[in-house]
Amino acid sequence: MRFTRQYSRRVTASLLGVALLGGCGGDKAGDSVGAPAGGAVTLWTDSTELFMEHPALIVGASDKFAVHLTDLTEFAPLRSGRITLRFDPREGGEPLVVVQEVPRAPGIYGPAPTFTQPGVYDLTITVESPQAHDVIRVPDLRVYGKAEDAPQEEGGADGGIGFLKEQQWKTPGFSTAFADSGQVTESFQATGQLIPAAGRMARLSAPVAGVVEASGLEGAPAPGQWVAKGQSLAVLTPALGEGGSAYAQARAELREAEEEQARAARLYAVEAVPQRRVHEANIRLAAAREALAGFGGSELAREDGRVVIRAPLAGVVASRTLTPGSRVDAGAELFTVVDPSVLWLEANVPASEAARVSTRSTASFRVPGSDAAWKARRTISVGGVIDSISRTVPVIYEVANPDRVLKVGMNVQVAIETGRALDGVRIPSSAVLDEDGSPIVFIQSEGETFEKRAIEVEASAGEWTLVRSGITAGERVVTGAAYQVRLASLSTSVPAEGHAH
Repeated sequence: MRFTRQYSRRVTASLLGVALLGGCGGDKAGDSVGAPAGGAVTLWTDSTELFMEHPALIVGASDKFAVHLTDLTEFAPLRSGRITLRFDPREGGEPLVVVQEVPRAPGIYGPAPTFTQPGVYDLTITVESPQAHDVIRVPDLRVYGKAEDAPQEEGGADGGIGFLKEQQWKTPGFSTAFADSGQVTESFQATGQLIPAAGRMARLSAPVAGVVEASGLEGAPAPGQWVAKGQSLAVLTPALGEGGSAYAQARAELREAEEEQARAARLYAVEAVPQRRVHEANIRLAAAREALAGFGGSELAREDGRVVIRAPLAGVVASRTLTPGSRVDAGAELFTVVDPSVLWLEANVPASEAARVSTRSTASFRVPGSDAAWKARRTISVGGVIDSISRTVPVIYEVANPDRVLKVGMNVQVAIETGRALDGVRIPSSAVLDEDGSPIVFIQSEGETFEKRAIEVEASAGEWTLVRSGITAGERVVTGAAYQVRLASLSTSVPAEGHAH
């Protein structure tokens, strides 16, 4: 099994003396400086995190270990299952095996091995749980013949930010990941706005002056509702004195032209009229249709002369500016319909970055208040003129929005990739926080100890950020709920739930 580990020993009177030698709520005689020093081990496999605290290992002593096991798929405690601890003496002999069938508390096991001979032991922990099956190896555990042979506790605190396993498990979204060596495509930041895509927005106006029929609005959609293409939105009764008479005349002339064309076709079929008569009827019919098209077309008309306003495309009603019985003028805007399944992202690229953008550039963006990231589907156009006021160039991208989560008019933060690849140490972008304008991260130095670290960012592209300095590959960074670790750094109090060893 391939895994990366961090192995460390802490020599602290406050944590190990109280929590391990004396117990979380027991005798505090072990608090004094000069007691045998215990240790702590933090290891990560692909699926499990081990944080194990233990007292000084002395022959004949049966002090309890505190074995914390975290399921890394959900960063949750192992709630059930058996663990087997096998201590193999480096110099040979029978191994010491301890089995614990269930945890003492969620995620915490408390085996108490008793060693019979001093020396160096290699520990193998076998985890058999519905949440994880794993084998974790911890080398170089030293057992002393008597307490006087063990290193002594040193006074003072370790420093760092304490964030207990119980806190981590109860914090929604808490997660960590390794910094690694990799490649990130160079990008820069820009502001942007989501706008309707070309051909996916329609503004519906009144073709003639008239009165809005109350009956036609009974089932009319409200703003935000979805409409189908061709769906009736409203009905107008033309005002005959203000263009309505012309509309009625155009409809009458169309009916006459249709009847004349049909009559000419029938007569020509029995050779009663020359072909020229049919040709003239067709010309008149085409002219009548064109005249009516100026009022919105014959498809809008009903037999009773009223005009039906229909949706020209499927989409969401963005606005509705009419009420039953109201009078509207010809050309007045009645509805706006937008198809939001495909949107355009208009990015405002700073003039200083304009030369780095081309039609091959890709972009991702985030909406303020949301952790989700979206990617643009393709580049539509790159502006060729810099705005004299904003000093930006518009670059338009196409964005798929099948679930209609994104809304027209949203302001977004855009990351535009230049196509240039950079190598170095990279971390998930979610690990980077802003503190007074400078990027920081929180490093998990041990299972329950964290460190705030200032970093220099080389490049950022979507989910990955390339770090110039401040982090080395193999260090563990907080990638989710890092703000909670920041809050913990400001507090010196112990959580009310305590440390359930």
